Amino acid sequence: MKLKIQELKQKVSDLFMRFVLWRQQHIKEKTFVMIMALFVGLFAGFAALLLKTLIHVISDMLTSHVHITGGNYLYLIYPALGILITGIYVRYVVKDNISHGVTRVLHSISQNKSRLKPHNIYTSVTASSITIGFGGSVGAEGPIVYTGAAIGSNLGSMFRLSPRVLMIMVGCGAAAGIAGIFKAPIAGMLFAIEVLMLDLTTVSIMPLLIASITSATVAYIFTGYDVEFFFVQSEPFVTQRIPYVILLGIFCGLVSLYFTRAMNMMENFFRRFKNPWTKTAVGGAILAVLIYLFPPLYGEGYTSITSLLNGNTSSIVDGSIFYGDADSVWFVLLFVGAIILMKVFATSATNGGGGVGGTFAPSLYVGCMSGFFFAYLFNHLGFGLELSVKNFALMGMAGVMSAVMHAPLMAIFLTAELTGGFDLFLSLLIVSTISYGTIKVFEKYSIYTMRLAQRGELITHHKDKAVLTLLKMDSVIEKDFMAVRPEMSLKEMVDVISQSNRNLFPVVNNDNVLLGVVLLDDIRNIMFRPDLYRKMKVNRFMSMPPAKIEVGESMERVMKTFDDTGAWNLPVVENGKYVGFVSKSKIFNSYRRVLRHYSED
Repeated sequence: MKLKIQELKQKVSDLFMRFVLWRQQHIKEKTFVMIMALFVGLFAGFAALLLKTLIHVISDMLTSHVHITGGNYLYLIYPALGILITGIYVRYVVKDNISHGVTRVLHSISQNKSRLKPHNIYTSVTASSITIGFGGSVGAEGPIVYTGAAIGSNLGSMFRLSPRVLMIMVGCGAAAGIAGIFKAPIAGMLFAIEVLMLDLTTVSIMPLLIASITSATVAYIFTGYDVEFFFVQSEPFVTQRIPYVILLGIFCGLVSLYFTRAMNMMENFFRRFKNPWTKTAVGGAILAVLIYLFPPLYGEGYTSITSLLNGNTSSIVDGSIFYGDADSVWFVLLFVGAIILMKVFATSATNGGGGVGGTFAPSLYVGCMSGFFFAYLFNHLGFGLELSVKNFALMGMAGVMSAVMHAPLMAIFLTAELTGGFDLFLSLLIVSTISYGTIKVFEKYSIYTMRLAQRGELITHHKDKAVLTLLKMDSVIEKDFMAVRPEMSLKEMVDVISQSNRNLFPVVNNDNVLLGVVLLDDIRNIMFRPDLYRKMKVNRFMSMPPAKIEVGESMERVMKTFDDTGAWNLPVVENGKYVGFVSKSKIFNSYRRVLRHYSED
């Protein structure tokens, strides 16, 4: 029986390879990429639909008995239990780190030739549905981006596509994930361009659009044509409010700065715990207490967003121990302000404790609360000017997302597509631009990219830096240099020179530790003096290299070292031991090859 199964697998594999070869001969690559983008969008759309359905089923099942007129002790159990179940699933079933989906997609593009593991197609969906369904205060967008990117990567790998095309497939999957879960095709495409930093070219634009539109169409077919957040603009925006919109943009930028830095602080806090069960206990405890005190922090929080966008302010305290206090203006402000401050801790506790989710939805949530808080405060300070709380809550969503993700265009279109609030387009533009400009003063990179940037593993729209990031040290190290010992005589040195086609020689000891280098030009004047053959030793005429390159250094840093020293060849060492040499000419040749490979249009 096993033999027959193996034979069947082999026949299928052979048949598939014949199809791959036939495709290469009969279907042009550009055409095939379009076809692949369609299928990636289709699969990612169904994955997004499955994830949303699982989250809603689990959440509805658990919260159907929760009452809104007082505190609910179940909120002390569900979130911690969700983190525990997710942690067990990830640790013992998946056996791989699947958190921080967007950052991992960026890492795969820059460091792993856009290749993602097959299990990433389904593991993030499973883990995040448990985490969020049980109340984890995170979003489903990071996991669906990871899932979509894995679909694109593995489909592309099946058909033996080149790394350049594979990068586009990963972008298509990520864009389709966003488009499918939000019904926002334009925002999905802009996500791939602004957050994943794929170049906008004629090669990439059509596949991204096809994948996004296909995924959004799947969502529309199965869930209807309603927008994600029901919003009716009953209060028209007037130009006299523009100064307040500008102030809101600055406020959102500062809130985003707090969100980003608090998130990093909490990540560092959880990193100190080496025992995973300790992380789960601490994260679960923090999350449970926060959700018990502030029930709007439960899950993605989209119900609260919908309520605020439709002017239902009093619902913000439903299910909490503070129910009945919504009649007090200042209590509502205090409650919403606390939610804005605490959301980042709830999100960090969810992910730090072992849950799986993203920061996409939390940034939308904090933005909505910030816009509401801003307008509600101004309306009750007695300035005599009435601001639309609904409109400003909508603008706040775009403002905070724009700054947290460093993606103003995506934030503008996503907010408009999510709510149908295209009548506020000018206001969204103003808030997003100013918020983004505000945070850029303090933070150069987004919440997704800062850690990769610190390690030199981030691909950006800066072509030179992007190509240097794609270059790998192993591909440019040359190892055909003949090493010499410090105790060798000039005669022995000359014998080595006669056998080498290089003019540079590393000097190493018995442990292969690099002690210096010998340049042919430096000893040319004594090479032909037999009287010095026995007297002169290598340690007399060797010199120290201007710098040493450590194995694992980023290519951007290597090029900076070349520029600082003015050298054309530098030795590469690992813990002081000689490995080889890197030459500037070799890097330039590899640079041109990679640039040509990834810039084909």
